[in-house]
Amino acid sequence: MTSAINRATEELTPFPDHTQLPESDGSFVKNWQEHPQSILLTDSITPVLKKLHPDGHYCIGQDLGIYWRLTDPPEKGAEAPDWFYVGNVPPSFEGQTRRSYVLWREYISPLIALEFASGDGREERDKTPL
Repeated sequence: MTSAINRATEELTPFPDHTQLPESDGSFVKNWQEHPQSILLTDSITPVLKKLHPDGHYCIGQDLGIYWRLTDPPEKGAEAPDWFYVGNVPPSFEGQTRRSYVLWREYISPLIALEFASGDGREERDKTPL
């Protein structure tokens, strides 16, 4: 049923999917500990997620772009948190490994998004104006 909804959505909207959007903005990872921290978090939470989602329908992303707005260039409408979790979505999209998470295709927002601080954390702090 989900793929039928996705196909119907694709026919109605000209928005790109995860295979048509950039996977990276070309910036370097600033914290070499991010990968081990992500693995530790994923390994720790997986038993709970397997109980919550016995069908396996959940997605964990690590440095994966979450596209929330279509912009030019496309990566300006995305954020790539160090780790995120979205429930009730398949771990792959239409049989393909996810290259990004596209909100206008999925309609389910991440429940948890984390940014691992490096150094004193100044770079990771929210700079959104009040």
